[in-house]
Amino acid sequence: METTEAFSGLECTDCGATFDAAETTHRCEECGGILDPAYDLDAIDVDWGTVESRPVDSMWRYEELLPFCRESAVTAEEGGTPLVECPTLAEELGVGRVLIKDEGRNPTGTVLDRGLSLAVTAANGHGASDVALPSTGNDGQAAAAYAGRADLEAHAYLPARSSHTHKSMVNVHGGDMTVTGGRFPDAEAGFREAMAEHDWYSLEAFATPYRHEGEKTLLFEIVEKLEWEVPEAIVYPTGSGLGPVALHKGASQFRDLGVIDELPGIYAAQAEGCAPIVEALGEEREVTEPIEYPDTICGGIEIPDPNASPLILEALRESDGGAVATKDGEILDAAIAVAKNEGLEMDPSSAAAASGAWQLAEGGEFDGDATVVVVSTGTGNKEADVLRSHLMGQGI
Repeated sequence: METTEAFSGLECTDCGATFDAAETTHRCEECGGILDPAYDLDAIDVDWGTVESRPVDSMWRYEELLPFCRESAVTAEEGGTPLVECPTLAEELGVGRVLIKDEGRNPTGTVLDRGLSLAVTAANGHGASDVALPSTGNDGQAAAAYAGRADLEAHAYLPARSSHTHKSMVNVHGGDMTVTGGRFPDAEAGFREAMAEHDWYSLEAFATPYRHEGEKTLLFEIVEKLEWEVPEAIVYPTGSGLGPVALHKGASQFRDLGVIDELPGIYAAQAEGCAPIVEALGEEREVTEPIEYPDTICGGIEIPDPNASPLILEALRESDGGAVATKDGEILDAAIAVAKNEGLEMDPSSAAAASGAWQLAEGGEFDGDATVVVVSTGTGNKEADVLRSHLMGQGI
C-alpha cells in the first residue's frame, strides 16, 4: 500500500493499541474496538494558505492529511463541492449567514463517496476481490460505483424501503444487490449472515477505518471556503454517525496544526421517529439505546442502533455542539423551502439538517451574527417522488 508520509498506522479508539495499516484491515485485534487512522502531524510541512492555489478538483487536494497517496487512489474526483450562500434561509433563521454544503454534487450524489473512495482504495491495496456492506441506499450505490472503478465485485444489502434509484444504480454500477426486509436492521442481518459464509472485505461504516477518514475533508473544505475561519455551527443529518465523527476529527487536526484556533459546534440532526443520538445526549448517557420501533420517512438516517455512538456523542460534546430531532412533516417542509427559495435540492434525510437548524435557531441556540453551515448529504432527485407527494399533499 502506498501511504502518505505522515500516516503512521491505525489506533484503537477504545484500548489505544496501534497496528500496521498494511496488515490490519478492520477492527482492533486486541479488543474489537473501532480503529482510527493516526498521523505524525510533525511530518506535515504545508503552508495551508498556499493550498488555495491548488485546483479545487477533489478531496485529494488535502492529500497530506489522508492515509493514501493520490496516485494510488480509487477516485472519481469526489469532493470539492460548493458551499452555497443562502440569504433567505439566514434571514428566516435570524443569523448572520447560512451556507449549505451541497454534497449532492459528488459523483454518485452523496457525501458517502468521500469515505468510500478511501475505503475501496484500502480494499484494493489489501488485495481484496469482493467488497460488501449493509446500506440504507446511498452507500450501497456508491460502493458499487467505486468497486467498479477498482475492478472489484460489490455486494450490497439494502432494505426494501430503499428508493428505486438506489436499488437501480447498485445494479447499473455492476454491483450484486440483496434486498432484505423493510428496514436497515434487516439489511444488517442479511449482511452478517453472508459475511459468515464469504471472505469478503467489509465496507461497513466504522468496520473499515477509512470511511469517516474520507469524510473529514468536508471540514477542511468548509474552513478553507470561509477563508480559514470556523463557523459557529455545522448541522449534519445523522444516522450511522460518520459525519459528526469525521467533522470532529478534521477540526481537531486543523486545530492541532494551527490552521484554526477552535472547533466549530457540531450538531447532529435526526428525525423524531429515530433519534437515538438525541435521546442519549439529552439523558447524558455515553452510549445510545436501540430504538425499538424506528419510523421516519428519512430512510437514509433511520439507524436505530449506531455502532459508534460513544464516538458520536464525544464529538458533539467536545465541540460544544448538540443534537436535535424534528418531525417528518417539518423535514419535508424544509426540503421544499430550500428548493423553492435557494434553488438547492436536498433529499429527505439531508433536509433533517435544515429542519434541525430552524428548530435550533428558534430555540435561541445561535447568536444573531452566527455563521451556520447546513450539510446536504445527498441530492434530492433520488427521492423526488417523496418530496413531490408531500408538496401535493399541501395543495401547493
